[in-house]
Amino acid sequence: MPLRLFNALGLAGVSAVLLVAFFYQLAMGELPCPLCLLQRGAFVALGLGFLLNIYLGSSTAHYALVIIGAVAGAITSSRQILLHIKPGDTGYGSALLGLHFYSWALIAFVAFILYAAILLFMESFERSSGRGPLDRGSAAASWLFLSLVAANLASTVLECGVGPCADDPTSYIWLPG
Repeated sequence: MPLRLFNALGLAGVSAVLLVAFFYQLAMGELPCPLCLLQRGAFVALGLGFLLNIYLGSSTAHYALVIIGAVAGAITSSRQILLHIKPGDTGYGSALLGLHFYSWALIAFVAFILYAAILLFMESFERSSGRGPLDRGSAAASWLFLSLVAANLASTVLECGVGPCADDPTSYIWLPG
């Protein structure tokens, strides 16, 4: 049972990251760039690992998905940091507590790698079957995550259509105005 709880907490953390990004996109009008969308995709991939652990029981394969998603996201966010490291470059998008979202994303990806490693260590002491009834917290975290994945997919299609996304997006191509 505790491993399911810790996976639900990890999934809630991923959902929190996606919620903040989505809030800035919708409320502040900051459309995500292609690298930002790749980072969101990496968060979705690592969130799927937590989700699988919640529903199917914890597995090293599911933790591998968490780690692979986090490593892919860390590489993508590092690439974006390196693009904006030049003197005089103000970066892409607004900053939150002094750091741009791609810098926060790198910190989050590293944190999720460490979190997954800790859960893998815990896995050696306790095996979770994932067969019991789902508690409300795990169910809520799961539905929130799946809703955010669907919303992000829809907004990406509205922003990019079916082709490549603009390097510096200023509007949704499938929405008027």
